[in-house]
Amino acid sequence: MKKWLLVFLFLVSSTFLTAHEFWLAPDKYFFNIRDIALIRFHVGENFTGENWSGNKEKIKQLSHYLPNGNLVDLSERLSMNKGDSLRLPLQAEGTHMIVFNSTNSHIELDGNKFTEYLKEDGLEKAIQYRQKNGETEKVGKEYYQRSVKTIIQAGNERTDACIEPTGLPLDIVPLENPYSSPGMAPKENLPTVKFRVLFKGKSMANLLVKTWYRDENGKKSMSEYRTNNRGIISVKRYSGPFMVSAVYMERLEGDVKADWQSYWASLNFEYSSFFRSGR
Repeated sequence: MKKWLLVFLFLVSSTFLTAHEFWLAPDKYFFNIRDIALIRFHVGENFTGENWSGNKEKIKQLSHYLPNGNLVDLSERLSMNKGDSLRLPLQAEGTHMIVFNSTNSHIELDGNKFTEYLKEDGLEKAIQYRQKNGETEKVGKEYYQRSVKTIIQAGNERTDACIEPTGLPLDIVPLENPYSSPGMAPKENLPTVKFRVLFKGKSMANLLVKTWYRDENGKKSMSEYRTNNRGIISVKRYSGPFMVSAVYMERLEGDVKADWQSYWASLNFEYSSFFRSGR
């Protein structure tokens, strides 16, 4: 019995290390007015995921930002069934954004696995703290929550409520509507787009940010960037489904269950293949 428990705990920790990303996955990104968008909650790696095992209990915030900027609470749209998804009628023409913030979950990893995870996600401050305080071998005890959003387009009119900051703790904000036609870059340069990363409303400097994209053949690629002093990254623009993700972690004091609190953010949408791409 003890052996099977150890195997189970190993599998849980391994899954956590290899399935970091969490995102809202619409069945498509471009809709007609009055279509119904099916939005699943995906967890996985390399922009390939499986439906989550959560339900209504995991909702801290689930909101629909309408094209006119009005906010609609969607928390009652999910049931208590595990792995439930969201069906969202799109009644207004324009750019829609769906935002989800989860309640905290808890995890514990042995010291080595916790350090591997911190290195993979560029969380140097946590690594340095553990080294300085003799905690490198200590079990990593952590609360984590998700701050994710997706942007979809209904009809032809482009609207810009999607470029405004939200109430998410860790918020990845595009500086231009991803469904607007981009400016043409000089031939010798690839077109770029910019995003700002905010933590509780303040720009996050020197934060590791990853971008994920799939080309028309389904090939997936990932690139890494660091935010500048204003919390901004400038990234190459590729046609097709595109995701930006980041993680921020802070030390907790006086909590009996966890020493760390992490926030996992993602933003995904699709760049049109009709506009010039960064290939």
